[in-house]
Amino acid sequence: MTDDARTDAAGGQDDVVALLMRQHGDIRNLFDDVERASGDERRDRFRELVRLLAVHETAEEEIVHPAARGLFDGAEQVVEERLTEERGAKERLKDLDEMDPGDPDFLPRLRTLREEVMKHARAEERYEFLHLRRYATPEQLAAMASAIRAAEATAPTRPHPGVESAAANVAVGPFAAVLDRARDAVRRGKSSGN
Repeated sequence: MTDDARTDAAGGQDDVVALLMRQHGDIRNLFDDVERASGDERRDRFRELVRLLAVHETAEEEIVHPAARGLFDGAEQVVEERLTEERGAKERLKDLDEMDPGDPDFLPRLRTLREEVMKHARAEERYEFLHLRRYATPEQLAAMASAIRAAEATAPTRPHPGVESAAANVAVGPFAAVLDRARDAVRRGKSSGN
């Protein structure tokens, strides 16, 4: 996950839309990396992808979607559609996370997930981010970028289907994050031969 957000051309401040668009690019690149890799490298790249998707979606659910709901007409429907997409992606990602990346079914399922995630990202960019850029002030966009970074620092690192609302993320997220990060540490220890 990168910390460097693009800056808003008008004010030179961090901008949540640019930050999230950059992360969408990072997600696309990680899908490419996982597909090209094999063996341990595929497993490691996939774990990076799982982590990035999990923290990215959690931060959007906690910060972006609630902010969007109050900014423009029709926002409620736009946000609900994105949350439905996110839940489906979390379910597929969780299933993939339980698979061996060397399994012959892994890559076809990964490609299906990729198509869904990229379609979701395009919908966010077109129907949600465009409106955020149009209706939020530069100061609001900067504040959301800071809030996204804070949310990502404590977000779960694995998918948790059914935890798509800001309230659910606040209630369940900290506990899930602790468990996820402990599991990640155990996995890293096993991977390095410790």
